[in-house]
Amino acid sequence: MQTVTLQVERVQIRSDRSFDEVLAGLAKHISRPDMAALSHAMARASTFEELQDLIRDSVGPAGLMEFLRLDQGDALRLDPRARPYRMLRILAGNPLIMIQMARHLPAAGSYAPVTILVHEQDGSVHLAYERVASALSGYDSPEALRVASALDDKVIALLIEAAG
Repeated sequence: MQTVTLQVERVQIRSDRSFDEVLAGLAKHISRPDMAALSHAMARASTFEELQDLIRDSVGPAGLMEFLRLDQGDALRLDPRARPYRMLRILAGNPLIMIQMARHLPAAGSYAPVTILVHEQDGSVHLAYERVASALSGYDSPEALRVASALDDKVIALLIEAAG
């Protein structure tokens, strides 16, 4: 067994927009394809080019798609002492970006798709994101780190725009 210690940088952005406005801002740029249908089509792809075409046709303007949306606020709403009541975790990414990182560093697969956390707290909406490049910086893979840095830049720009 080997243990690797990683230092991860977390980006946090506060917004004066409403929770729903922030989600709408994210939705403008992250597609929400039918993942069952897309997974089935990807499994049927016989060439890498065909796979690339499927993915390119499925991502949103930011080059990302939503894989999973976890409404963590559902559980929080049951506890009257818990705050925030609205909390959403979005797993988003692009399989082609994951492939670019993982071909150089298989461990990069642990960080793709990425997590975007949106929650209400103290009258504001907060967005949080952990930089993939910071997680990969403990490995010796400049190629994977370059791809991860570009992904981080893309996601952070999206969060800043959604936050207004």
